[in-house]
Amino acid sequence: MHIQTLRRYPVKSLLGEELAESEVDERGLAGDRARAVLDVATGKIASAKNPRLWRDLLTLDGAAPPGDEELSRLLGREVRLIDVPPEGAELERSVPERVLAEGIEAEVPYTVGTLGAGAPPGTFFDFAPIHLITKAALARIGALGPRGRVEAARYRPNLVIATEGEGFPENDWVGRRLRVGADVVLEVIVASPRCAVPTLAHGALERDPDALRTVARHNRVPVFGTDPQPCAGVYARVAHPGRIRKGDPVRLG
Repeated sequence: MHIQTLRRYPVKSLLGEELAESEVDERGLAGDRARAVLDVATGKIASAKNPRLWRDLLTLDGAAPPGDEELSRLLGREVRLIDVPPEGAELERSVPERVLAEGIEAEVPYTVGTLGAGAPPGTFFDFAPIHLITKAALARIGALGPRGRVEAARYRPNLVIATEGEGFPENDWVGRRLRVGADVVLEVIVASPRCAVPTLAHGALERDPDALRTVARHNRVPVFGTDPQPCAGVYARVAHPGRIRKGDPVRLG
C-alpha cells in the first residue's frame, strides 16, 4: 500500500488542495482546517453538512478565500473567518437521508454537534485530525453507482491509500495502527459516517446524490455501538508525528 493522494483543507468546508508532502503532528496535516467560517448570528461554525445554508462554501478556494465582507456577501449571511474555535463550538448536520429525499434547498431536520471529540482542543475537525479512504473503496462505490466512478474529493480525505484488495478494506482497520512513511504512526479510531456533503457540487464537480446513496445501500457500518450507518473511509489520530510524502509506503502495524 502507498499514499496515492495527499490533501488538506485550509478552511473548514471550503475546497482543499493537493500536496506533495506535509508535516504531520497531533493536529493532523500542517495547515489543515486551520480556519473556519463563523455564522455571526448563531455563533455556530458554518458547515456544508447543512447544505441549505452553507453548500456555497464548497465553491470557494480554501487556500485563498475572500475577506469577511466579501464572504458575507457571497454567502448571504454575516460571517467571519476565525482561527480559534469559540468555547463549545457547535455545527449543524442535516439528516442526510432527508436531504436525499427532499433536496438541498429543503428545510430538513438536523442534529447539532460539537467539534473534534477525537482531536486536540482548539481544532476545527468534525471528529479526528486525519481522515483517509482507500482507492479500493472509491473504485467499489464508483462501480456500484450509475456513473461508474466517484471522485475522492467528494469525501474530503486527507489521504487516499492505494490498495491491492477490493471492496472496503479500511472497515477492518478500526482499532489498528498504520505506519506511514518512515516515522508517522496513525491509530484508526472508527469508520467515517457520511453526511450530505459528498452529494454536493464541489467546485467544478456537479452534484452527485449517488455518492451517498450508493454508500447507504452497500456499506453500512456500526459506529461506536450505534445502528449501522453509511460509511466511507475511516478517522484516525496521530500516535507518532513526522513527515509524509505522496508515494510513501503504508503498512498495517
